[in-house]
Amino acid sequence: MKIVLEIHNLDEFESDYLEMIIERGKIIFEEVNDVVSDIIDKVIEQGDDALVEFTEKFDGVRIKKENLLVTREEIEEAYNSVDESFLKALRQAKKNIKKFHEAQIKNKWFIETEPGVQVGQIVRPFKRAGLYIPGGRAPYPSTVLMTAIPARAAGVGEIFLVTPPNKDGKIDPSILVAADECKVTEIYKVGGAQAIAALAYGTLTIKPVDKIIGPGNMYVMAAKILVSNDVRIDLPAGPSEICIISDSYADPRYITVDIMAQAEHDPDTFCILLTTSKGIAMAVASEIEVTYQDYDRKDIIREALENNVFLVVVENLSEAIRISNLIAPEHLEILVKEEKEEAVLSEIQNAGAIFLGKYSPVAIGDYSAGSNHVLPTGGTAKNYSGLSTMDFMKVIDVVNCTKEGLQNLKDSVLTLAKREGLDVHAQSVLKRLEN
Repeated sequence: MKIVLEIHNLDEFESDYLEMIIERGKIIFEEVNDVVSDIIDKVIEQGDDALVEFTEKFDGVRIKKENLLVTREEIEEAYNSVDESFLKALRQAKKNIKKFHEAQIKNKWFIETEPGVQVGQIVRPFKRAGLYIPGGRAPYPSTVLMTAIPARAAGVGEIFLVTPPNKDGKIDPSILVAADECKVTEIYKVGGAQAIAALAYGTLTIKPVDKIIGPGNMYVMAAKILVSNDVRIDLPAGPSEICIISDSYADPRYITVDIMAQAEHDPDTFCILLTTSKGIAMAVASEIEVTYQDYDRKDIIREALENNVFLVVVENLSEAIRISNLIAPEHLEILVKEEKEEAVLSEIQNAGAIFLGKYSPVAIGDYSAGSNHVLPTGGTAKNYSGLSTMDFMKVIDVVNCTKEGLQNLKDSVLTLAKREGLDVHAQSVLKRLEN
């Protein structure tokens, strides 16, 4: 089936589509909230029995409670099911991701703010983290790497992974191998909102965790929000998206394949090209229309292209940068003349991750460059950063004061405490200086 992509000028795009795109992240959960809330309540009340019930109801898989936990034998069998080339690729990606995330670790530090007054911070990992790895359209061993490696780098004691089983009641071998390579503590065959509830509140089989990490569908996202008063959660991660800023020097073939690479994720993927060249926009439209049917996931690509792809011609790069910052895309590619790359980069305020230059497709960040691919979507890059090692750690302030230091702070503390009417605060200082 042939598709025809429309090319928009900026005025038309701003008046007809921009507000909708900016608001795309405000997913209305009302239609699923009641269902998800009931699932959570039932998991709290019935534990593993509820997990078994919901796995059959939503995934069409009958599984016994004693089989929720993946065994060592299943992991060994998974290694026998993957080829050496997969292992080699996985380990190269693991090496780079580990290097990137170990560089993010903050160490303890102390400074002297007054003579005798030392203040600083120490860093401590969470004891237990829960990783959600989606199932659905494809297995995602790369998401295992992107979530488990920073958890390990942070020093998390126990890492639990949940992911929905396939129709045979098993986990894809690539997921099991990736989890084992990252030394995940335990793997469970459960997905959906029920898995989030189990990680948050625990069951007989699954221990509750300190933080839940990982992308998922609307039900998973709603569940994470509903349990967030009781357990920490990570950043909002919905359908994938890309924005590409280009000038006339960009290669339209690269733009075309990068748009379709995002579109093959999900029909709800957003793909936006902001280019100063109408010729580039026309070439991309023509190339997509001709080539999208060459790919295995052409039906998903076509649906995304028909609904959520925008090719926009702007007057200059400043306009492209302005629109991109308003959109705050998950992935931003900058495909401009090499001498202009740094200038464009310096003006970007909002993006989950930036891919600079013609040899930096999003795919390398998805897999093997080392950066994380769990990124804020739906415009939340205005307020959130991508997943990092520090998401698995907490920072604790430390104050260490000598008697000399306390004397140096006395007048300031007494004056401020008096102003706020907190006389016992003042006494806590004076008592220590009596002798």
